[in-house]
Amino acid sequence: MWIAYKTIVIKEVLRFSRIWVQTIFPPIITTSLYLLIFGGLMGERIGQMQGIDYLQYIIPGIILMTVITNSYANTVSSFFLAKFNHSIEELLVAPVPYWVILLGYISGGVARGFIVGLGVFIAVSFFVEFTIDSLFITFFTFLLTAILFSLAGFINAIFAQSFDDISIVPTFILMPMTYLGGMFYSIDILPQFWQDVSKFNPIYYMVDSFRLGFLGVSTSDFWTSMSVLLVMIAMLATVSFYLLKKGVNIKT
Repeated sequence: MWIAYKTIVIKEVLRFSRIWVQTIFPPIITTSLYLLIFGGLMGERIGQMQGIDYLQYIIPGIILMTVITNSYANTVSSFFLAKFNHSIEELLVAPVPYWVILLGYISGGVARGFIVGLGVFIAVSFFVEFTIDSLFITFFTFLLTAILFSLAGFINAIFAQSFDDISIVPTFILMPMTYLGGMFYSIDILPQFWQDVSKFNPIYYMVDSFRLGFLGVSTSDFWTSMSVLLVMIAMLATVSFYLLKKGVNIKT
């Protein structure tokens, strides 16, 4: 089982690292633009948020956004391509448990999220000087976020029938949820109704906890946020394992 798991993870890491110009470099450029436009140009007019300079305030959200998108993109594209070229069939007939297959693909998504997130963090450090308030909260939130969206990408890949299908969820669901999850603002500035609506967005809890780890400020209880993420991970993992075991859109 360990050899099978290690092989899948190595294959996943090599898959995105060989084309680093397309997978790792672009998020760093995008992050620099976000910091220039929202932090540098607008930050001076906004001033502070929750007592933190606005440029520093948006950094955790921007880093986490890259983790979310890259963890999701790696799993959905990799597993869909495996379906498309029928290489997944070779893996399914091998004596490899379904949970090992699922764990291997999820680990690949987490690895890409970590590498891209670390690259963005290094790039950000050239613009702004800051210290991490709690390394444990920061890493734990990152890990759960990467796992959650790797699982979401896996489910998307199972149901996808074409290359267009793997872009529908990121475009029409994932991106709006990310921008409405408090990445560029604190929900405290919203009317009460929209504050309540934001609390149904799981990305809000991720960004808020990640900001707590970075800056030491938050608008929600940390353990409540972690409970939300753990419950969602358990649900998506159960659905992913069931779909993989049943061979939905995989076995013919």
